[in-house]
Amino acid sequence: MVAATLALAGFFVALYLWFWKLGLVGSLVCGPGGSCEYVQSSPQSVILGLPVALCGVVGYLALFVIGIAGVQPRWAGRRAPTVLLAVLSGLGVAFSGYLTYLEADVLHAWCRWCLVSAGLIVAIFVTSLAGLRSVRR
Repeated sequence: MVAATLALAGFFVALYLWFWKLGLVGSLVCGPGGSCEYVQSSPQSVILGLPVALCGVVGYLALFVIGIAGVQPRWAGRRAPTVLLAVLSGLGVAFSGYLTYLEADVLHAWCRWCLVSAGLIVAIFVTSLAGLRSVRR
């Protein structure tokens, strides 16, 4: 349930960034010294023709669904949802690491929302690893 809650928070962060990319949000609230609009407007904010924020929306939604499914009585004792959560969130950590590298070494700018998202995906991954340990027992 912790992973599902974190995934829901990540979903809303990614949705906010995607809505900005679509022009549905005026300006990004980023805080002092933040470069959110610069990062979100960069060529690196699109991968394979898709906004990175949309990838986040889809990814976090998938993690949320898996997290909720994993606590249902039918799946609660099974290992498969936890393994799937760990694999997908691990891929998310790798993708976030790549995006954070782009912010640091290519753009030389930081999007605070992106950093929040990176923290959330790491937390989901750590939670899923803890879940794997408890499912083994």
